[in-house]
Amino acid sequence: MPTIFSRIIAGEIPCHKVWEDSRHLAFLDINPWGEGHTLVIPKTAHEYLFDMPEADYLALHKAAQGVAQLLKIRLGCKRVVSFVVGYEVPHVHIHLLPTNQISDFLPPGSRGMNPKPDFAALLKRITG
Repeated sequence: MPTIFSRIIAGEIPCHKVWEDSRHLAFLDINPWGEGHTLVIPKTAHEYLFDMPEADYLALHKAAQGVAQLLKIRLGCKRVVSFVVGYEVPHVHIHLLPTNQISDFLPPGSRGMNPKPDFAALLKRITG
């Protein structure tokens, strides 16, 4: 059964695409914990991060590093926090959260931003 991320990759479900290459996709989280909360996923589905082949694991982290640099530059934040939870969707993904202080990071299970940001305007800031 395809995951929501597989359906996004296939173009069946729209996303606010931040960045893409032939093996990865980065897009804004629809339930962000903060402005610019982005997910980086491999286009090949893997259910569990630490079961990924080493080359795929390293490529995913390299992609996340590049997207984090993009977010830091374009959004002017102090740091981009990265984390992997691994239970929300059975398709590996790295969360990237732009922050300026530790209190900008919400613990797992929190409800995220309310109200939600203007995704189109935010995407324009990130992608130029």
